[in-house]
Amino acid sequence: MKRYALALDLINDQELIEAYERYHQVVWPEIIASIKDSGITNMEIYRIENRLFMIMEVNDSFSFEAKGKADAGNAKVQEWETLMWKYQQALPFAKPGEKWLLMDKIFSL
Repeated sequence: MKRYALALDLINDQELIEAYERYHQVVWPEIIASIKDSGITNMEIYRIENRLFMIMEVNDSFSFEAKGKADAGNAKVQEWETLMWKYQQALPFAKPGEKWLLMDKIFSL
């Protein structure tokens, strides 16, 4: 099992943040299915202020490239991503088109 950590910011507006959290209390079933189908076995998102931190645990079949291709061809995932982008903003150092950025592990106990 591999684990990945990713980060992203939300637009710093309390009403938008609350709406974003409400969506994540009842994630669309098609989105859950696409996550599981890609090989992600566990996913958690944490928030402090407007910064998000995601932990993904994946099986051996998972690849970011395959997930990206599958998502690009899935109309419901694209609808979800377009909706979520109303609440999200790229990290200040993200390249154009980048959303969730992979974090480097710097310590392990």
